[in-house]
Amino acid sequence: MKIEIIKMEKYHWENVKDIYFQGISTNIATFQRSVPTFQEWDSSHIKECRLVASFGEKVLGWTALSKVSSRCVYNGVAEVSIYIGEEFRGKGVGKALLNALIKESEENGFWTLQSGIIRENVNSIELHKMCGFRELGIREKVARMSNGVWHDVVLMERRSAVTGIN
Repeated sequence: MKIEIIKMEKYHWENVKDIYFQGISTNIATFQRSVPTFQEWDSSHIKECRLVASFGEKVLGWTALSKVSSRCVYNGVAEVSIYIGEEFRGKGVGKALLNALIKESEENGFWTLQSGIIRENVNSIELHKMCGFRELGIREKVARMSNGVWHDVVLMERRSAVTGIN
């Protein structure tokens, strides 16, 4: 299967939304309880760094960045979101997407990418490590799922070797 990584456009939203819902349903991908509207999602994600992995017209997964702070000193720091359709997990889609996002982020002046990953989501943690992220620490029982279960979050970070302080 030849995966193509392309810029996410508004017309991808229905597929992106479905994949996001699949992630929510795992109870280990996000603390989000429902898929936001496109307007909510659009306003909370950086417009320059939104990508989808596709095979023909089929969206296999998506990734995007969010600001971590409104303070100007953090303009080069962003948080990663990455979701892969359930039938495409473990097939290299995540690695292709995350590596493309890293390249795109550096081209747009981001020097630090961070992720907060639910501890039980070992596949996402390993994916991030494969793509150059390191574990910074763990926030213990930081948030609770709708089913009442508290989860730890693994904090991960990747510093750019081509932009920012090298």
